[in-house]
Amino acid sequence: MAIRTIREYGDEVLEKECKEVTKVSLRTKILINDMLDTMYEAMGVGLAAPQVGILKRIVVIDIGEGPIVLINPEIIETAGEQTGEEGCLSVPGKSGLVTRPNYVKVRAYDEDMEEVEYEGEGLLARAFCHEIDHLSGKLYVDLVEGELHEVNYGEED
Repeated sequence: MAIRTIREYGDEVLEKECKEVTKVSLRTKILINDMLDTMYEAMGVGLAAPQVGILKRIVVIDIGEGPIVLINPEIIETAGEQTGEEGCLSVPGKSGLVTRPNYVKVRAYDEDMEEVEYEGEGLLARAFCHEIDHLSGKLYVDLVEGELHEVNYGEED
């Protein structure tokens, strides 16, 4: 498949509301595969379609347990609270403290437009919230407690 360009903070496409997906066409399947390839190449745990310039309600996530594809996702239940470091492929080299639910239940459609539900805690719950926010034009930087700070990957402290 193809690696797509990840749109960065300041790009207007990241601030727009995404459209519902009504059917999964060949182009949609190619987009999903490209999104997965792009996310893995960038070493991310999630990617939303607007991050590659496509205003559709599609999210891919992989926290190390295999890929999850969510089409038209909605959060139907949350519980608890967690505060932790959060970053974003669209805001490279930065992170900040964000409080999210510790448990999240999501309803969506898979690549065959079959309804699916997922439950996640910790990192998966955070990823669900973060990526679904992208579909409404919201970025984590608006939720950061305090300041964004630089992140140096792979360097020893």
